[in-house]
Amino acid sequence: MSTPDQEPFWRTKSLETMTRNEWEALCDGCGRCCLNKLIDDNTDEIHTVAISCKLLDLQTGRCQNYKHRRKFVPDCIMFTPKTLHEHLPWLPDSCAYRLLHEGYDLPEWHPLVSGDPGSVHKAGFSVQGKQIVSEEEVPEPSEWFDYIIRVG
Repeated sequence: MSTPDQEPFWRTKSLETMTRNEWEALCDGCGRCCLNKLIDDNTDEIHTVAISCKLLDLQTGRCQNYKHRRKFVPDCIMFTPKTLHEHLPWLPDSCAYRLLHEGYDLPEWHPLVSGDPGSVHKAGFSVQGKQIVSEEEVPEPSEWFDYIIRVG
């Protein structure tokens, strides 16, 4: 957070110059980046499915073992300032990293703006309360097509 007369760090720093703590604070805890994706072989379009990584806590929207997640999920994508551009398509449109990279500000429901860690859930931008299952419940990716989230 910042004092009233001081601009918040995400408005004054580039993603590349943020400290590790600032970078991590940008995560709103929505859990949407932990939903699995399918790529259409014909169009290369990425489809998000209502099937989460096995480490995602669907109640909190947080990884159950964030520090050691790659040990249990080797293909978990680690978003860093250096790799963000190549992983942007995997992030939801409301993701702070994506928004800032594309020149937008954080939304009013973002915990850094609202001061409330639960504001992302209250605003409906998280996995909390959604009909999502763990990948352990649908282990065959060939069955994931039935879980594509349709928007619009």
